[in-house]
Amino acid sequence: MNILKFIETFTDDSIMNSTGSRRDSFSQFGNISKNLALASIPFGLSALANKAIAKDITPTPATPIGALQFALTLEYLENEFYAMALDSGVIPALENGGRDLKVFQQIAAHESSHVKFLIAGLGGPGSANFVAKPTFDFTVGGTFDPFHDYPTFLALAQAFEDTGVRAYKGQAANLITTPDLLTAALQIHSVEARHASEVRRLRSLKGWISNADRGTGMPPATQAVYDGEGVTTQAGFNTAAAFGASAGSEAYDEPLTTQQVVNIANIFIV
Repeated sequence: MNILKFIETFTDDSIMNSTGSRRDSFSQFGNISKNLALASIPFGLSALANKAIAKDITPTPATPIGALQFALTLEYLENEFYAMALDSGVIPALENGGRDLKVFQQIAAHESSHVKFLIAGLGGPGSANFVAKPTFDFTVGGTFDPFHDYPTFLALAQAFEDTGVRAYKGQAANLITTPDLLTAALQIHSVEARHASEVRRLRSLKGWISNADRGTGMPPATQAVYDGEGVTTQAGFNTAAAFGASAGSEAYDEPLTTQQVVNIANIFIV
């Protein structure tokens, strides 16, 4: 199902404006109406998608529940991607002395834990806030072959992780009114950032993003993941003048808005 079909379910303004307290525990998520549903997928390669985003459709509502549903779908995608890669055998068992396989086994375990955590937090399957996993196509209709070609797998893993870090960051404002949920999201966000750094190092790159450079060997379509990362002015301070453009941009990660993520996302949903 295309992401836009999910977004069309947001029709009740009273639900979108719900402000009940959810700070005590994730079990309280079930108090939101059944009409609050999935509205965004946080990964993809937008330049490959010849699909227009309807201008009158609003992405994920700017609520704590919407942010957590957003995060769950992000984790669904990563979890399935790594599980399929491990099942396929595309990750060489002897690469770097077996280190690569161990790294992705651990990353996969992290993503599985994140999925279970967020599902429980949203009330579990059958709850009003639960969102089911979409059907993903990581080959993009045969354009890529990540489960038979290891460099392609690594390139997409980098794009997924780098996008995930920016997407989580972009949801902070939607969680600011619920500090406990913001804390939980930041705990996951920092782990995703560690994943991104490790995957980049497996590709012999820096562990951080320099300017808006996607790195060598990346499909041109992945540029959408890195657009905007070259910002060097932070809170009025010109970091480029003080440290140079590369170092100035590397010291700060820029968030992706929900709409930017939605624009990137459609290609991976069947």
